[in-house]
Amino acid sequence: MKESRTIKDVVDNQLCTGCGLCVSESDGIRSMKWNEDGFLVPDIINVINDNSIKVCPFNPAPDEDVRDEDRLSKLFLSDSDKKDFKIGRYIGTYVGFSEQHRTSSSSGGIATYIFEQLLKNNHAQHLFIVKEVNGTYEYQLFSDFRQINKISKTRYLPVTLEKLFEIIDKLDGKIGVSGVACFIKAIRLKQHYYPELKEKIAFLVGIICGGLKSKLYTDFLVQNVGIKGDYSNQEYRIKDFYGSASGYGFGAYDAQEVLHTMKMSKVGDMWGTGLFKSNACDFCDDVTTELADISLGDAWINPYRKDGRGASIIITRSLLADELIKSGMKNGELKANLLAKEEVIRSQAASFRHRQQASKFRIDQNIRNKELTPYKRSRFFQNIPVEYKIVQKERRVVRALSIELWKKTKSLQEYNQKMDVFKRRLKKKTLIYSKIQKIRRVLKIKTL
Repeated sequence: MKESRTIKDVVDNQLCTGCGLCVSESDGIRSMKWNEDGFLVPDIINVINDNSIKVCPFNPAPDEDVRDEDRLSKLFLSDSDKKDFKIGRYIGTYVGFSEQHRTSSSSGGIATYIFEQLLKNNHAQHLFIVKEVNGTYEYQLFSDFRQINKISKTRYLPVTLEKLFEIIDKLDGKIGVSGVACFIKAIRLKQHYYPELKEKIAFLVGIICGGLKSKLYTDFLVQNVGIKGDYSNQEYRIKDFYGSASGYGFGAYDAQEVLHTMKMSKVGDMWGTGLFKSNACDFCDDVTTELADISLGDAWINPYRKDGRGASIIITRSLLADELIKSGMKNGELKANLLAKEEVIRSQAASFRHRQQASKFRIDQNIRNKELTPYKRSRFFQNIPVEYKIVQKERRVVRALSIELWKKTKSLQEYNQKMDVFKRRLKKKTLIYSKIQKIRRVLKIKTL
């Protein structure tokens, strides 16, 4: 018999990424709210029914027929004729960019192009996507393809799908939705339990994610850029058209509406270190949004990573998605090519190592510590070498400390002084791990 768990257990164990679908399932959850760590979580005010946990992507005891991405993809992506151990079901893999939308987008502009095509060709009458609202960013309804460039930027700020299910029954027509892996999974779970939503939510655009960042991450960047007080309209991916794809910058407006910018290289590695990342992200093994109609991410492979204008890797998982990409390539709106799945995997290699290959180690840690753990796919479980276990332990320490120290310290200088000790320690252990891996390769010993 499965142990009964509720959304409160998920929240209390820092396993909530704020998708907000539980709000639509329980009168005991009023809305989503900001917690002290800078994440959106359910505002639980009363007894919660069992339905809310059923649509949670981090449910520790899901129903058998929808227990993981493998089961869900079989239900929702039956047209996908190929299957890969790492990237899941798919039809085609590509790399490229949109001629029209590339310069105004964070990467290759493919997401913006897909949104535009969905509306123009009446595949969907509405989009539920992240837009600017009063100087910050939230999911909003969008229906005018002529204004599509207003929504073409990546935002590293927690958002929630909470409002989608407040309005969905009042809308005429179909909806396209974008989201990271856990949000897409939550929508698929909702569609499973409410089959009428399969037609209503007609298309899902998956954004390949390196980890959900706390709102405190933005506060940290804003102080680094030189703003001391209020800020607005922050830009997380200001491209350097003459540099590399990773050479992007950050910018925000201060209270006097003056723009402040900096290169992200100023703050160092914010992704491999896990700074300001949600704890839940360490228990997500879906690297490439396996349940979306189309999955899009940065092309972190040569020659594309050398081009600051940006390019996207593209994984199509439904017939409509593949048709939209092929049509765009044929009519010249997309400059894209077929890409071997091995190259797609290589473009996200670090994420696959951390989130799939090292998943068993983190789960074992949780079990030893008697901490709640979401149900995860055992097919990814493997033993990792000691040197990588050491890195994994240190990453978890750095992740948690980055949030705790920011809440406690009063200045950026004090924060950096304290965090640098732990960041240097992580860097040193990561270098040792990398050197051992190189030696293993030379000796033809199995590596990660």
